[in-house]
Amino acid sequence: MAIKEKKPFALRLNKELMEAIEKWATDEFRSTQSKIEWLLTRAIKDSARTKTKK
Repeated sequence: MAIKEKKPFALRLNKELMEAIEKWATDEFRSTQSKIEWLLTRAIKDSARTKTKK
């Protein structure tokens, strides 16, 4: 599995949302960063906005 380059950026979330994501990540033994990345990746896939390979 190839490691993809990651681009850092600041993300501002309201306190309640961040606390909910942190708890969800902890419940699944994930980091908050990886949980946010997973959520965003899933949202992109669910909305069919990924690049398609021919």
